[in-house]
Amino acid sequence: MLNKLRPALGRVLTPVGKAVARTGVSPNAITVIGTAGVVAGALALFPRGEFFWGTMVITVFVLFDMLDGAVARVTGKGSTWGAFLDSTMDRVADAAIFSGLMIGLYRDGQHTLAGVALYCLVAGVVVSYAKARAEGLGYTCNVGIAERSERLVIALVAAGFDGLGVPFLLAVALWVLAALSTVTVGQRFAVVRRQALAEAAALRENRA
Repeated sequence: MLNKLRPALGRVLTPVGKAVARTGVSPNAITVIGTAGVVAGALALFPRGEFFWGTMVITVFVLFDMLDGAVARVTGKGSTWGAFLDSTMDRVADAAIFSGLMIGLYRDGQHTLAGVALYCLVAGVVVSYAKARAEGLGYTCNVGIAERSERLVIALVAAGFDGLGVPFLLAVALWVLAALSTVTVGQRFAVVRRQALAEAAALRENRA
């Protein structure tokens, strides 16, 4: 859903990417630094219940990490390795965010909600893996009501407000996110199954 904003976001980030490119920092270095910052913020602050400051640190490094694509475009240094690194580091960052939330909630005595955060983590991994595996098999899988951008926005906004003392918002957000992630997994299973069935039917017709 938020992917529709990427063209506009790209136009905003391109001038910043040009400025960063002049420093000599490579796109891959930006990816690694951004991920390291997210992991540090999530695992150092969220487990201590510092949800607001943890969200602030994570947001800064998430925004920084978004510059890797802009720098790659303006320098012409985009590569298959860079794409692989970026996707893999995204999974590491997501794992850190939801693990930090889970630990923080568990230490606060909110064991059920900690379990929901764990479910969101696992469901998010399945959402991403389903797309990667489908594309590896030659299918398209560009569907889903809650892709990575949506999941991060929901989780981080709710965590930030929870850190400011807004009650119930984080709990509602995690339950909603769990439901949306489950629906997204189902959507991806369904779209790949339709393609697989159509492919099998076409093969049978060709053999007839």
